[in-house]
Amino acid sequence: MTDRDGAETDPVVAVDAFVGALVPDVRPPAVRRRDVVLVTGPWLAGSTSVARLLADRRPDVEFVEADDLRPGEVPVAVVFVASAAAPLTPSDCAVLDMAAAHTDVVICALAKIDAHRNFRDVLEADREALAAHAPRYTRVPWVAVAAAPELGEPRCEDLLTGLDTALADDTVSRRNRLRAWEFRLTSTVDQYDIAADGAGREARMEALRAERDDALRSVRVGRSERAVALRSQIQQARVQLSYFARNRCTSVRTELQEDAAAVSRRGLPEFLAYVERRIGTVVGEVDAGITEHLSDVAAELGLPADPTATPMARQAGVGPPPLKSRRLETRLTALVGAGLGLGIALTLSRLFADLAPGLTAVGAVVCLLLGVAVTVWVVNTRSLLHDRAVLDRWLAERTAGLRSALDQTVATRVLAAEMALTSALSQQAEADAARVAERVRVIDAELRAHEAARLQARAAREAAGPALRAALSAVHRELGTPESDRNGHAVGDSVAEDAEQESDAVAGPGPGRD
Repeated sequence: MTDRDGAETDPVVAVDAFVGALVPDVRPPAVRRRDVVLVTGPWLAGSTSVARLLADRRPDVEFVEADDLRPGEVPVAVVFVASAAAPLTPSDCAVLDMAAAHTDVVICALAKIDAHRNFRDVLEADREALAAHAPRYTRVPWVAVAAAPELGEPRCEDLLTGLDTALADDTVSRRNRLRAWEFRLTSTVDQYDIAADGAGREARMEALRAERDDALRSVRVGRSERAVALRSQIQQARVQLSYFARNRCTSVRTELQEDAAAVSRRGLPEFLAYVERRIGTVVGEVDAGITEHLSDVAAELGLPADPTATPMARQAGVGPPPLKSRRLETRLTALVGAGLGLGIALTLSRLFADLAPGLTAVGAVVCLLLGVAVTVWVVNTRSLLHDRAVLDRWLAERTAGLRSALDQTVATRVLAAEMALTSALSQQAEADAARVAERVRVIDAELRAHEAARLQARAAREAAGPALRAALSAVHRELGTPESDRNGHAVGDSVAEDAEQESDAVAGPGPGRD
């Protein structure tokens, strides 16, 4: 290539200057061209055998495989080896795309033709598949080779001829550099499209919107659920604690009434003290039960409530048992007892008089004392029974007052706990709302950042897109010049025809052959 003054110029520099003038913001391709021929192909296609055969036939040319190239190194030409066992698949075409991304000189070789008689059909199918995969492969020449045949000599003359013809072209460096620029420009356009379309960004934005909706919904639903749970737990606590308090009052009433039925007159003061102790014990048990139950409710709801005990309501209108003010009843009991004792004394005196007349005086005295004793016993027994009956009524009133006081205590404690738990629930709801509001603020900020980035990416694509497309069109025109098109078709037609003739000699006649 010569400049305007007729001096020789480097094709790579000329291409870089030509494309750089169209898109000055795009850096040149950062690849290093090695003077080697890359032989590659799908797995088990026979590329290694073809590379060894080419190296033996042409020791002056360096043939390498994909593993021999370092990152950033690209070959001068690419020999793509396909197997005659089956047509190419999209993944096989992708192997060629990777190998020839920066190289324009590509020759396709169909290997293992000695083992497959229908290789012509496979070659034609491969040609059509590759042309349909990418338009640039329409002019790629196809040859048939037998690198390691079981019978006969290896055949690769058509492939060597095609390589010599392709490498002898003085536009190889220029076309390879244009192909590298095409890859760079296409990658840049794709990057702009990816940044503008933002599939990953759009997915992230959808995830953020869903997360924001879930957070707001969780606040609303959580507040309602906790309020319903608190109301239900408080109602259950009120019913259960009231039942517990009344059950304890009933049990202690039964216990004290049984004890009162066996108390003596001497044990009355001690029994009254015992009653107060038992009532205090019941009050403590109910109070501890209320505290424990309300603590469990707070723990189950996850609220930091303080179920401290409140003073129990005082019993009204229940004093000590009225055991002293009963004069008239005492007189009546003494009169009845005296009559009973006198009757017993007279009856016994007659008995003594009949049995022992000499002991009449002594018998009268004994009977009189016995009558007095019976009178005292009747009076004391009736007084004790009266006191027990009074105690029984007093215990009924005492336990009834206790039950009323405990019911009031339960209601007061449960109401206080409900107020405390409701306050704690409100504080927790406010904390959750603040936390969710902060999270929503962060999500909204990220959404705005993504939206701004998408707008910037679209603006950048709109700004750089025309120049990039114009440069890419110019590169395509340079790659599709009549001269290169003509050379590519000439090489492809001649090499394909010679390959079919040589492969017929190697494989022999087969099915479908005229």
